Amino acid sequence: MLQILLISLHVLAGAAAILFGFGAMSVKKKQGWHTQIGNLYHAAFVVVAVTASALAILNWKSLWWFLPVAIFSYAFALLGFLAAKLKFKNWLRFHLLGQGGSFIALFTALLAVNFGSISILPWIIPTLIGTPILIWFKREIKAGRRPKYS
Repeated sequence: MLQILLISLHVLAGAAAILFGFGAMSVKKKQGWHTQIGNLYHAAFVVVAVTASALAILNWKSLWWFLPVAIFSYAFALLGFLAAKLKFKNWLRFHLLGQGGSFIALFTALLAVNFGSISILPWIIPTLIGTPILIWFKREIKAGRRPKYS
């Protein structure tokens, strides 16, 4: 029963995080909607990471790998979240790396769970698409063509 509850919560939080991720990407990058949706993204990601970790512990033999994936994926989300909150030097690049990296991990999990048994492509397509986009945005920020919003 606990495992069914955790899986259900994990799937719902993952779906919410993907929706909030797309939402945060689609609104103007300034205080307001972007920040509020980003906070919801982070909260949903916390639930995804905690439930993945709990599922790994409960079913260690077959799901042990959920734990390192959850930790590293959440580390990206936390980096992006804290960069935006603390606004340290080069915060925007770290925010982009953290949020982008966590979203790539989230989308990889979605594709791998649903299509990973068919091919290896679902495991690599999000990274192949997302990484060049993140590199391009990083260069845009460094060149001053992206706003350094507050």
